[in-house]
This record gives sequence, C-alpha cells and structure tokens, in this order.
Amino acid sequence: MFEPIALNLPAYPFRMKTENDKVFIFDELRKKYLVLTPEEWVRQHFINYLVLEKKYPKTLVQLEAGLKLNQLQKRTDVVVFNPHGQKILLVECKAPSVKITQKTFDQIARYNMVHKISLLAVTNGIQHIYCRIDFEKQTYQFLPDLPEYSR
Repeated sequence: MFEPIALNLPAYPFRMKTENDKVFIFDELRKKYLVLTPEEWVRQHFINYLVLEKKYPKTLVQLEAGLKLNQLQKRTDVVVFNPHGQKILLVECKAPSVKITQKTFDQIARYNMVHKISLLAVTNGIQHIYCRIDFEKQTYQFLPDLPEYSR
C-alpha cells in the first residue's frame, strides 16, 4: 500500500478513504474515488496546483485523454484547453520515485507529436520541468515556472 509522501507542491486537503486494505483519493474533476498510487498522488497534487495556484479553470482540464500514437492507444495524464477548445497545456505525471530524464521528456514529446501543444509540463511531484514550443520557428525554451492561466 502506497504511503503518501510530501511533494514539492503545496499540501492540499484531499478526501481519502480506505476499503479492503486499499487507500482511495477523491478526484474533484472526475467526481469519484480512485486507487491511490504514487502517480495518482502526484497527479492530484498537480491538478490542484494548476487550478488553485495557477488559476487554470477546472472545467478546462481533461484527465487521461486517449490518443493514438504509431497505431498504439496511449493516454495523456492532463490536457488543458482554452475557452475556444484549443489545447494549451500537456502534463505528464510520474511517480516520485521516477527520475525525470531525457527518456521521460521524450515520452511527452512523442505524445505532443499528436497533440501539437505549445506548453508542456513533466512532473514527479518533486521535480517539475516546463517547456514552451514555438512550432513556427521549430524551437523550444525551458521555463523556470509554469505560467499562470491567461485567456
């Protein structure tokens, strides 16, 4: 059973319950309890960070969206849209024990070949990497922090 650990994100008052020796965390976006895994612990913290700290409207946040990549069905952890339905942020969450490496970042880059989103975030709850892509100039820039939501 996963024991929640402190992350490099603000602490939030999550609703949790235990059933049959399994711990569950309430997902405010999907309105249901999910099995608490290390990755889910990070995802729930980061969603709250997006909504409460960075002011991304929770109605524009989609979790575990499906995509097809090289004939394989994959899932992206978090996609954020603007009010016009355009994707503006892609987030890949990893368990705290998973180091953020080039291989980890390559995963989100592959997913983004399908999505074509200009703002990417990769987090394991301890380390966060943010990147802005300029598709016209074919360049990218790592950012020190995630920008706040703006229309």
